[in-house]
Amino acid sequence: MYSVVGCNGCSNLWIVDGRPETTRCPRCGKHRTFEKLKKFVETDDEDHAREVRASMLANRQGHGEAFAELDSFAEMDSQADEAGMDDDEFLDRSGVDSEEVTEAANRDARRSTSTSKKQVVLDALTTLDRPTEGEVVGYAGERGVSSEYVETALAKLARRGEISESRGRYRRI
Repeated sequence: MYSVVGCNGCSNLWIVDGRPETTRCPRCGKHRTFEKLKKFVETDDEDHAREVRASMLANRQGHGEAFAELDSFAEMDSQADEAGMDDDEFLDRSGVDSEEVTEAANRDARRSTSTSKKQVVLDALTTLDRPTEGEVVGYAGERGVSSEYVETALAKLARRGEISESRGRYRRI
C-alpha cells in the first residue's frame, strides 16, 4: 500500500510505503504518527501514487495543464530506456574505439578475478594441514607462483605475525 501524504509544517508531499507507526518528513524532518497524517491517496500501485504526487506538485506551481499532457510514469520509463544512444555509439561518436574498450575491460576482469600470489600462499596454509615450506612451494607452483616468492612471502607473513612456523611447519594464526 502506497500513500501520498502531506506535512502540516512545511507542506511537503511524499510517498509512504506500507503502514508504519511513524514517519518523518523528508524536507523538515518532523516526526509524525502515520495515522494522523493527511492522506491524499492510498493505492497498491506505486506508479499511481507517484503520478498523483507529481500532479499535485505541478498544480501547486501552476503547471497542471502541462503535466496533464505528459504520458504516465510507466510510459515515460519505457521511453527513457529507448531514448538516447547506447554506450558503444557514445564512445564511437567521441572518437574512442568501443571494441578496444570492451577488450580492455575483459582483460581487466580476467586480471581482477585471478587470485593474488599472496592469497595463493595463504590458501596453501589453510588448505594443507601444517605444511612444510616445500609443500607450500608445491601448492603455489601448481598455481603459477614461483618458489622465490613463496619463500619471501612466508618470511614476511611470519614476521608480521599472520602465520607461525614451528619445526619447519607453517600454520595461519
